[in-house]
Amino acid sequence: MLVVLSGCGHLDGSEIREAVLTLLALDRRGAVATCAAPDSAQAHVVNHLTGQVEPGAQRNVLHEAARIARGAVEPLERVRAADFDAIFLPGGYGAAKNLSSFAFDGAAGTVHPELTRLLREFRAAGKPVGAVCIAPAVLVLALGEGEVTIGDDAGTAAVVEAMGGVHHSCPVDRIHVDTARRIVTAPAYMYGRASISGVADGIDAAVGATLDLVSSR
Repeated sequence: MLVVLSGCGHLDGSEIREAVLTLLALDRRGAVATCAAPDSAQAHVVNHLTGQVEPGAQRNVLHEAARIARGAVEPLERVRAADFDAIFLPGGYGAAKNLSSFAFDGAAGTVHPELTRLLREFRAAGKPVGAVCIAPAVLVLALGEGEVTIGDDAGTAAVVEAMGGVHHSCPVDRIHVDTARRIVTAPAYMYGRASISGVADGIDAAVGATLDLVSSR
């Protein structure tokens, strides 16, 4: 399975717990994970202790993603859907800042062209797509469709609907499966009262459901 990362750190990259829990769930099921990220500059760098943007600081999304992937990460432009059974997107603000401009532009935002290409390749091939946290909104932004969940955040859900998606409210440990489009989503840390155990249960279920869709092809 292809796992797309967006940096390292929930305020300006991939949510580290979500990314690690995704990789753990895949490994426990005997699935091979390949990590990929865009070789491009982050939108900005955030001090995770203070929550403030560090003026003038610069980091590369691919280089930061390598921290999570222990160095084994591919540039997004080099990967193709034909080489994988499914794709999975952990969340974190990096998905909305580095993989897209959703955090800044909402429904009027754009998605990184290489991620758009990949998601459309997977969609055209009928291969499953999984996404958690804010990443389902990025998925809808790229495809213009999809029944997804980002939890119970009414504001973000409304934007998802404005982009052509359908939102389903969902607790942190549950998932939504769009069987028609073969899309699996879970709230993870977008759910306001999320605990790490709840996030783990939801991601584990989402990974499992995505792999089940692979088996049902």
